[in-house]
Amino acid sequence: MNRFLSKEKAEELLHTIRSSSIPHVYDPEKHRLALLDEAGNEQLYFRLPLTIPSPTATQAEAQVNYVILLIQSGNCAIGYFEDGINLDHKVFRSYMVRKKQGKSQIKYLKTKGKSRAGSRVRLGETVEFFENINGRLQEYFEEHYIHRIAISCSKTLIPYLFNSKVETPFSKNDPRLYKIPKHIHTPIYEVMLNANKFLMKGEVIYDEAHQEYVEKLLPVSELYMPDEDEEDSWDEAEPDWE
Repeated sequence: MNRFLSKEKAEELLHTIRSSSIPHVYDPEKHRLALLDEAGNEQLYFRLPLTIPSPTATQAEAQVNYVILLIQSGNCAIGYFEDGINLDHKVFRSYMVRKKQGKSQIKYLKTKGKSRAGSRVRLGETVEFFENINGRLQEYFEEHYIHRIAISCSKTLIPYLFNSKVETPFSKNDPRLYKIPKHIHTPIYEVMLNANKFLMKGEVIYDEAHQEYVEKLLPVSELYMPDEDEEDSWDEAEPDWE
């Protein structure tokens, strides 16, 4: 089960966990706490809003600056945010999909290899697509200190992002990378804003057997059910980038 919290309620819950000395472990990669019982067994997960700094930080930042990067074949939405506010964004589109088959040129190459002029055009646009993405990323990283990089990108496209002639301003193993635990629809500006809305919420993830434990932590009235855009939020089967 998963239930959501506003940022304010999430901060209150985090304070309760700390002040009550509830055993927990912080996972920086997923920006969440695992609450433990006396035997060290995980009782539930508490995903923190992206705008709440790491609870292990020695000194809390005045604000959290982050980039949201959503990439699918031929579509990308990218934006720079400060404490949840979008200050700049860009949407990129590219001719990367074979219309009849509905398959990206990258995937087609894995089975058929290079072919006609249309394929060469799509490959050229693919190269330019990732160069444009990395160019905008470099602008953000040159102008701002970035605390987090929230990303949704398929395993197939990751090599093209990091092997572009225009370098990505962070490595594939950068500890600031945060794989968005949510299914993302075709990246456009509105989809990016919905992803940001999701990232600004806290989320309590637990088995129904631990309902009583959850109710001891905070009133059920402070939790709310996911809406249609949130109900597919947590996805443990995200692709491995390695």
